[in-house]
Amino acid sequence: MGFTGPAAVPAAEERAAGPPNHPGMDTPPVTSATTPADTSAGPPGEFKRQAYQVILLLGLVSLLGDITYEGARSITGPYLSVLGASAAAVGLVAGAGEFAGYGLRLLSGYLADRTARYWTLTIIGYAMLLAIPLLALAGRWEVAAGFLVLERLGKAVRAPARDAILSHASKEVGRGWGFGIHEALDQVGALLGPVLFSAVLLLGGGYRVAFSLLWVPAVLVLVMLAVARARVPAPETLEAGAAGARAGASGAEGRSGARGADMGAAGTARERRLPRVFWYYALFSVLAAAGLASFPLVAYHWRAQAVVPEAHIPLLYALAMGVDALVALAVGKAYDRVGLAALVAVPVLTVPVPFLAFSRAYGLAVAAAVLWGAVMAVHETVMRAGIADLTPPERRGLAYGIFNAAYGGALLLGAVAMGFLYEVSLAGLIGFAVALELASLPLLVLVGRAAAGPAGGGGSVAGGVSAL
Repeated sequence: MGFTGPAAVPAAEERAAGPPNHPGMDTPPVTSATTPADTSAGPPGEFKRQAYQVILLLGLVSLLGDITYEGARSITGPYLSVLGASAAAVGLVAGAGEFAGYGLRLLSGYLADRTARYWTLTIIGYAMLLAIPLLALAGRWEVAAGFLVLERLGKAVRAPARDAILSHASKEVGRGWGFGIHEALDQVGALLGPVLFSAVLLLGGGYRVAFSLLWVPAVLVLVMLAVARARVPAPETLEAGAAGARAGASGAEGRSGARGADMGAAGTARERRLPRVFWYYALFSVLAAAGLASFPLVAYHWRAQAVVPEAHIPLLYALAMGVDALVALAVGKAYDRVGLAALVAVPVLTVPVPFLAFSRAYGLAVAAAVLWGAVMAVHETVMRAGIADLTPPERRGLAYGIFNAAYGGALLLGAVAMGFLYEVSLAGLIGFAVALELASLPLLVLVGRAAAGPAGGGGSVAGGVSAL
């Protein structure tokens, strides 16, 4: 039976003014503090062990998945160029792929909440990763674009369910730290994939050989998912179960206090809409994401202008992913200390990127790769962790879906606009990117104020955010 959130039980009790098994009740009046099933897995320490197991297993899945996808992504721009695509076409494909990967998460997030079939959706989404090795068969850039968008659709299916699983597990270890561990493992794969591509190109193997080799990690992803599901089939119980175990250990007095706290939470949860701070947060993220140049367009520039040797482009992408992995752990810990104030790093780090990335100096290209990787670490760690702290558990899949749909739309618009501007004016492209990042700052201030308010929903993050 799917978990519907801790606030659902007290709300049902409040609606049914009768004895414990009153037939008018929507849900049996059993709190997490008194349900034997909630505590059967053991003391809180056991839940923490299981939480780390979920985080690490999903991290390994993402590692293998990113060897596949990020290996291909590191060379997507140059590969499309070889097949005859223009800069505008590369920007459109990159944007369309990211929009597909994020935009449809609204639907998949809703399905994750409604069905609680988190593992099923995650497995289906990762199975679509098999489109990447098929790029070896593409003879036209339009066909390659179709495979790339198909893989991104798979990400749309899997990501909200996977992030919901992670959010339940990371409650026990610290959300910033939990998502940071996952992102670090994810980026290890993102580093190994481009290195594999670069090695194949340096050895004269060509694009098709490199894409064919990706069948191995793509199939291993599905094997690891089967193992993860068998080990922890119901990860959504971790968040509620650990809280129930702690409450149960406190005795009758503790149970009474927990019931009172749950009743207070029910009053807050009567308003089923997502909190206002969530919408400010989403809008900030949209502007920040639209202002970051896509790597395929940057790589297209490096190849077209002979800034970076073709075989070195995957290595610079690997460098970016290595930076991403290291920064993810640091920024995850920073988030747990200061909250969403850590997001100030996004516009600060993003503004220099277009100046460096679209230059004609190899050294500046290296610096651009480093900064681009650091920005992505904040996007993939703090932005994801923040959703979990700003929304109630029973609305979390939907919240991730809405957020990612908006984020994907921003990536599409940003990539298309920059692809067009690249062919018209590099100065215009740089001005566009900088303007969006500066426009995001006032919204970050609004996030801080809303999170610090009584209805903000930010909980422990409010103190850090309000410092803005």
